[in-house]
Amino acid sequence: MPGVTSVAVQPIEESALPPVTALVLAGRRGPKDSLAYTAGQSHKACIPVAGVPMIVRVLTSLLAVSLVRDIVVSIDDASVLADCAEAGGVRFHASQSSPAASVLDYFETHGAQGPMLVTTADHALLTPVMVEYFCTMAQHSDADVVVGVVSAALFRASYPESRRTFLPLADGSWSGTNLFLLRTPQAAQAVRFWVRAGQFRKRPWRLVSTFGLGNLLRFLLRRLDHPTALAQASRVLGARVGLVDMPFAEAAIDVDTPDDLVTVEKILTIRASCVRTDDAIKQENRV
Repeated sequence: MPGVTSVAVQPIEESALPPVTALVLAGRRGPKDSLAYTAGQSHKACIPVAGVPMIVRVLTSLLAVSLVRDIVVSIDDASVLADCAEAGGVRFHASQSSPAASVLDYFETHGAQGPMLVTTADHALLTPVMVEYFCTMAQHSDADVVVGVVSAALFRASYPESRRTFLPLADGSWSGTNLFLLRTPQAAQAVRFWVRAGQFRKRPWRLVSTFGLGNLLRFLLRRLDHPTALAQASRVLGARVGLVDMPFAEAAIDVDTPDDLVTVEKILTIRASCVRTDDAIKQENRV
């Protein structure tokens, strides 16, 4: 593993940006999650990674970001976080039958209160810098819903052995980051499509047919560039869709498999070592 991505991010003016509400998806997918079961936990969100539950890592990062006004955890049983000190100022929302349905249920009730950041409790490598970068860049967009992505070139340069799913287009390939910003009430249209798309998992042709045969062929032949893909997606979803190209390879890594767990723990070990080294250098400079 080459190491952790280190980038210098140019500061972005934040003073004029409205604060966001963060919705963290922490519900269970089915009665028994195999990864959680193996770790002896009821919820994947509670699996310790390098000694700290994943959801605690996510909440800690969100709490450190000034743009984040409120944090809401969408979960089916809030009692599992009763001993989590970081959840002290967090509100809870009863999760629905799917992540998309949970987002829609909360957004339809609270979306008018301002932009809403959506992420997942298994995003154990999430950092305050990632959140700040995504939120500021996304809020400078004129899209209704903004999606964070990482380029295949950046990811493979940092983690060539880690397996990710990339969407191949004519001008590059991208992986998702489990970071979404619902900027306007119109974003609900995109979330409703996301809910319907979940019904087509066993009939993908139904989903593909909504985008048109011509676009499907161009996609398969890798002739569809990302501006065209976004325009087509915006037309089908009924909401303007934008992207934020994240300069952090780790933003594309969540914990879905045992291999992901191993990868994330290695990265966190490297991060901790870097922090200890930096602290030691600072201490030496004070002497």
